[in-house]
Amino acid sequence: MKTFEVNFDGLVGPTHNYAGLSHGNVASMSHGGRVSNPRAAALQGLAKMKFLAALGLKQAVLPPHERPAVDVLRAFGFTGRDEAVLAAAAQRAPKLLVACSSASNMWVANAATVTPSRDAADGRVHFTPANLLSKLHRSIEPPQTARTLRAIFRDEKHFAIHEPVRGSALMGDEGGANHTRFAASHGAPGLHLFVHGHASFPTAGKKPSAPRKFASRQSREAFEAIARCHLLDDKSAVHVQQSPAAIDAGVFHNDVISVGNENLFFYHEQAFVRTPAVVAELKARYAALNRGSELIALRVPAKRVSLRDAVTSYLFNSQIVTVAPGRMALIAPSDCVENRRVHAFVRETIERGDTPLQEAHYFDLKQSMSNGGGPACLRLRVVLNEAELAALAPGVLLDDAVHTRLVAWVKRHYRERLTQRDLADPALLDESRRALDELAQLLGLGSIYPFQL
Repeated sequence: MKTFEVNFDGLVGPTHNYAGLSHGNVASMSHGGRVSNPRAAALQGLAKMKFLAALGLKQAVLPPHERPAVDVLRAFGFTGRDEAVLAAAAQRAPKLLVACSSASNMWVANAATVTPSRDAADGRVHFTPANLLSKLHRSIEPPQTARTLRAIFRDEKHFAIHEPVRGSALMGDEGGANHTRFAASHGAPGLHLFVHGHASFPTAGKKPSAPRKFASRQSREAFEAIARCHLLDDKSAVHVQQSPAAIDAGVFHNDVISVGNENLFFYHEQAFVRTPAVVAELKARYAALNRGSELIALRVPAKRVSLRDAVTSYLFNSQIVTVAPGRMALIAPSDCVENRRVHAFVRETIERGDTPLQEAHYFDLKQSMSNGGGPACLRLRVVLNEAELAALAPGVLLDDAVHTRLVAWVKRHYRERLTQRDLADPALLDESRRALDELAQLLGLGSIYPFQL
């Protein structure tokens, strides 16, 4: 049976705005207060999706969440009709309104951690929605994420949707952005790299290294719990710590400093605590699982690309996809071209031809990038076999017809200009609900939003 990696990209929501909510995300912090263009943001994301589908890859979409999240505002004590709730929140708790209006759910790399059926002991695909406890505006996402996943991956014979990891921010889980799966092919046995920033219960007598400027978001214990719930064999999981210096440089998730695909690991030499030892362990564990295949480690030295260059260009927040056996493509933001050091390194790597990375394609994702999310942030990777692919909700796979309908949908419903002041506008809420109601039917998902239930 054939196996495919399906990229589920998040559709940018109608309330895409720049509020600077994500402390530790340099781009988000530096663009706070600027005017956004939700229509351009959504169309830029759809253009990337269409390109990947045209390469022959399986491409799907995940719908945005309802925003402003009026149900959350009501839970915080605001009452009355929807317009009264928005007005009261804008006057009495404007920061809360902004948090409840964020379109951050577009970065679906954080939506969940996924284990393919090939690797799980029960032969099902497992999903655990991320709890995202480190940031208020993201911590409200898990309930809708779970509803959406259950609507798309609805057949319990093939799919298992778990509850998010419980606990405080010490048990924070940021999903697939800190998880990488290596395999000789997508259908071969997988080695899972789980990257944490801190351990909630460090070894007694051992003082763990920690960032000084920005807090880490992912705990080791959360990933250990997910690996158990997903029925992963201990031999298939490697837990490593992210470099505190990298976190302080703005590497808030591992996918800002390393990325992998099949048997290729593309990483910065300052990505982890004791990076050489991490790479050596990955190579050894990979070889034990995939005999006859070697994990190719492509190291990016700091003298060629600094941590600052990595963060500002989002080189490692690129996607690496397999376009033919032994041939991979880098799907990168156009910011990588604008940084001459980054662009030169990518060009030289491809010209050298000694790794599977043989081509690079650059995309204008400025609207998303200005809020701190690149190509990899916008997609959740899900490995599916033919039977699992056939069990998906009918309308989420992207083809030319679906792309055309989605582009027309965006142009009908999305504004071209949005400020924080607009978030209290009842008309924006009405526009967003009309858009999402239409989208849920277009994708064949039925009623998944609070206002529909």
